[in-house]
Amino acid sequence: MKERIFLSPPDMGGSEQGLVAEAFASNWIAPLGPFVDRFEQELGAYLDSHVCALASGTSALHLGLLTLGVGAGDRVYCSDFTFSASCNVIRYCNAEPVFIDSEPDSWQMDPDLLAQKLDEDDKAGKLPKAVVVVDLYGICADFERIEKICDRYGIPILEDSAEALCSTRFGRHCGTFGKVSGFSFNGNKIITTSGGGALVSKDESIVKRARFLATQAREPGPCYHHLTIGYNYRLSNILAAVGCGQMKVLDRHFERRRAINQRYMAELGNIDGIGFMPEPGDAVSNKWLTVMTIDPNVIKKTPEDLRLALESENIEARHAWKPMHLQPVFEPFECVGGAVCEEIFDRSICLPSGSSLTDDDQTRVINAVKKYL
Repeated sequence: MKERIFLSPPDMGGSEQGLVAEAFASNWIAPLGPFVDRFEQELGAYLDSHVCALASGTSALHLGLLTLGVGAGDRVYCSDFTFSASCNVIRYCNAEPVFIDSEPDSWQMDPDLLAQKLDEDDKAGKLPKAVVVVDLYGICADFERIEKICDRYGIPILEDSAEALCSTRFGRHCGTFGKVSGFSFNGNKIITTSGGGALVSKDESIVKRARFLATQAREPGPCYHHLTIGYNYRLSNILAAVGCGQMKVLDRHFERRRAINQRYMAELGNIDGIGFMPEPGDAVSNKWLTVMTIDPNVIKKTPEDLRLALESENIEARHAWKPMHLQPVFEPFECVGGAVCEEIFDRSICLPSGSSLTDDDQTRVINAVKKYL
């Protein structure tokens, strides 16, 4: 059996183990501690924002909605083409999601559909409480338009940048466009803390509120006194030590993933019927995952056919995200459009893209794709 090639495994930089040992030696092994503070400071300096380090990207999105005042009965717009965590958190708040289709040129939320829906709901007196905009597969949404559209109605944006650390658009970092944003440091992301995430905002009061809610909403004082429902969402000091080590190699991971993407496009993009996720000219993506498309009118193979063929070579590949409006759990909720997301899903497959992917392993992936097609 050939050695397994994973889709996007963790990639350690070399200093993480020493920093974890330092945390153990200090006995700061419980949640919170000096490395949590350091990780927040380093990430905050990188993004020029305030940061609250958390247990997951999902917890960051949940707290983000809570800090924006989302509650029972509210409506929240959300990108249709995304991972389910983006809209699961809406249901955590007992609010109702409304899914917005993607634009074909970037695969991100379609600003025209967003504007159309906001106009309709404004006239009907049922504007949403917030809009969750996802920076899908490392490409920042068109916030130059989306921000203006939402500002027109006074609707705040929660930016889901779980997949987009290091990416930029219009010269700004992903995760700095929304009133509040969330990042993920799951094992498959561009950097990892094993499990972990962060809530980010330019508004320090939002981050302070999130930090309060994330530590069980304990009021100041000598005893445990609570006026608000809280959550156990803070990142541990041990995992933050890993994050501090990963911050040292963030730029290297960024450059490596982009190089992997460029090689895939150079060696597979000239095959008739093969394409890749578009990158708008004003965007610089971290290429978290390389997403390849298969035109069924040219190549009589499906993404699932190719996935199984790669699996037979012990190579992990995955379908693109299945749109939320096609998920049975979200069937009762409204979707604006949906055809663009469905077509992308039907045609797309994610290829191994981790920054630790060797040139030889990428050659193996490329040759397996060519052989099958």
